[in-house]
This record gives sequence, structure tokens and C-alpha cells, in this order.
Amino acid sequence: MSSEVKVPTLGESVSEATVGQWLKQPGEAVKLDEPIASLETDKVAVEVTAPANGVMGAQLVKEGETVSVGALLTTIEDGVAPAGNEPIAPRDEKAQPPASDTMPPKDAAPAPAPAPAVAFDAAALSPAVRRAVLEHGIDPATVTGTGKDGRLTKEDVLAAAGQKQEMAKQAAPAPAPAPVAAAPASAPSAPATGGDRREERVRMTRLRQTIAKRLKSAQDTAALLTTFNDVDMTAVMAAREKYKDVFEKKHGVKLGFMSFFAKASCLALKDIPSVNAQIDGEEIVYFDYVDLSVAVSAPNGLVVPVVRNADKLSFAGIEKAIGDLGKRAKDGSLTMDDMKGGTFTISNGGVFGGLMSTPIINPPQSAVLGLHRIEDRAVVRNGEIVIRPMMYLALSYDHRLIDGREAVTALKTIKEAIEDPTRLLIDL
Repeated sequence: MSSEVKVPTLGESVSEATVGQWLKQPGEAVKLDEPIASLETDKVAVEVTAPANGVMGAQLVKEGETVSVGALLTTIEDGVAPAGNEPIAPRDEKAQPPASDTMPPKDAAPAPAPAPAVAFDAAALSPAVRRAVLEHGIDPATVTGTGKDGRLTKEDVLAAAGQKQEMAKQAAPAPAPAPVAAAPASAPSAPATGGDRREERVRMTRLRQTIAKRLKSAQDTAALLTTFNDVDMTAVMAAREKYKDVFEKKHGVKLGFMSFFAKASCLALKDIPSVNAQIDGEEIVYFDYVDLSVAVSAPNGLVVPVVRNADKLSFAGIEKAIGDLGKRAKDGSLTMDDMKGGTFTISNGGVFGGLMSTPIINPPQSAVLGLHRIEDRAVVRNGEIVIRPMMYLALSYDHRLIDGREAVTALKTIKEAIEDPTRLLIDL
């Protein structure tokens, strides 16, 4: 008997996926619930697991092909795979030389021993990590994971691969210099040649295709406008410096700037409901809660997981939620539920050194707050020029729904709450 492996239900409004990578090959033994393939959807990567113990059959779909929900991917056959789980290549009698010719000469160097196969618990690794492990030949057991609960991340594997290459370079003997023949005095010197000019074409992942379509759709559909302001980070930086050690000791998470901006945004959205609203056909949907989308850079592109009920969370709750979503975005373990919904977005380009930008809204949302790098600038305070740590803020919004007065007021509320964090405590 055999068990069919089909494309699982991928989530609300998701009907197709792309086969990102086969994690098992035909003839290999598989266990129940062991990942055998990775699918790339519009939002996240999804693992397909084995429905039973057995041996994997033929791969009915190639990597890179698009499949629909319910499509047959492969089968799991009853039985045991051959030792080593390696496919047996057919023997070509014509290609075999005579027995006397197959023996290497006595002075020939012995063939290098094959590299040991990498052994690991496939079920414990995300698709991105598993791909990096196989590509670089890293044994996960020798790498210390920095992810949640000690899980390996892609960065851990890449760092281990870099160390492996560096050790190999140091161990390799230096090549003997090649003899240089003296050129005739009358011969002209050859012109220096530049490096190779290469081009590489790589198919866009489904996630990148979706990002491109959604951002272009936002530009084509919404009446986008951006308003700017700057904020003095002195008070927030002082509060963070004063309480960061006590905060981490009590809550087990670091106190960052994102929780301040999240709380300040929730305060502004309560005062200006249209910034937290969405257009649905000819109707406007207003939300009395804030599901905060946080833009995160993941290995396959930008993803925007959601912090639910951010307006009801404490500083520690927000920091924990954002930290957890960020780690899972990097190791590829976000789920569809993590990406659903969202009423307002914060995008922090400052972590990459961005000074100013005009972020694009995340449809069907109507506004997005862009944060940027902090830098010392000369500003005037009480008639004197002083140096202050300043940050530019940008609020992009859909002008079909949000008027300029409302957008400027919301951004001004965020600025005032950051410059005087006491407002966050007394709801001002």
C-alpha cells in the first residue's frame, strides 16, 4: 500500500504555492510527520510532512513549479529503503575499462576519502536552516543555536561555514610559485585584462513576487502621501539607559525603542481612529483595537508579522512579542496566523542606517510609520543651539481615507509621547 502526499491547506485566501525544495529523495526512508518538502506561499514557507512511515516514491513535481492545494506531490510506499538510502545507478558495461586498467599506478596518490554525510534531526530544523546545512556541509550537532530554545538559525549555520572555510585555508599548504619566463626585451607588454563579467538569472520566489505585486498595487490603488517630523530621543534614551538592566532582570527581555514607538502609536491611533481604519469597497472599517504589523527583514524578503492587541500589552509584552516574531522570521518558522490581519504598521529602516524614507502602506491598511537612524544634530532649545539625538519620522497614509490634518496630528502625537514618555502613562 502507499500513502499519497498532497499540498495541504495553506491558509485563508492562499490557493497556490511553489515547491521550494525537496528535503527527501526517492527511495529514502521517511518517518511519520518528518518534513519531506518545503513549499513557498505568498507569505511564509510551509513544510509538507510524511503521512506515514515508509519509503518515498517519485517526485511528481519539480522544484520551482507552482502547485495548487490538493495537488499530488509524491507517495510514501510501504517497505524499507536500501542501506544508506542511496539510489543505485545502472551499470554501464561498455564504459567499464579492462580489469588490468582499473588499478591505479603504485606512485599515484590515493583518491580522497568521501566527505562524511551530514546527520541531523530534520524535523527540528526550519527549511531555511536545513537548506544552509546541506549546502555548506555543516553538522548541526557541532553548532550552538542562538534562536529560541537553542534552535539553529540560518545565521548560525553561515557563521559555522565561514569558520570552516577559514580553517581549511589555514590548513592548506601554500602553492609553489610558478616559474616566470623572461620575456624578450623587444616584446611589448600585454594589456591588463579585467575580471570576468558575469550575469546570473534567478527565478523570483513566490514571496518576492507577492511583495512586488502588493507594493505596486498599493501605489496604483491608494492615494499615497507622506508627512514628516523629527523627534528628540533624549528622554527615551535616558529612560532606557536608566531602567534597561532592571527591566531585563525582571522580564527576561531587553528594553528597546520599538516598545516606546508601539505604545506611542497606539495612543495616536486611539485619538485619530481614521489612521487605524481601512477601506472596504464603499465602506470604512474602524477598529477599536490595534493589531500592530512589524516589518521584519527575513532571508527570503520582507515579512510583516502581527503583534495582536498591542494596545493592551505592556512594554515587556510588546518587546517579547516583537523579539519572538523577529527570531522566527529569520529561521523561517512563521505561520500563516502570524501574518494575518494587522491594522497599522511600523517599519524601522534605522537599523540599516536609513536617514529618511517614504514607506509604502501594507494593504488593506491605511497608514505606516517609518523609523530611521538616530544621529546627533544641532537644534535650538530655549534660544540656544544644543546637540540632541534626533530621528526623522515618516507617516505614509492613504489620502482617500485620511486627511492631512489627521495624519499630521497623529504623527505629532507620536512625537510628543516619545519626547515626554510620561504621556504614555497618563494617556496624553
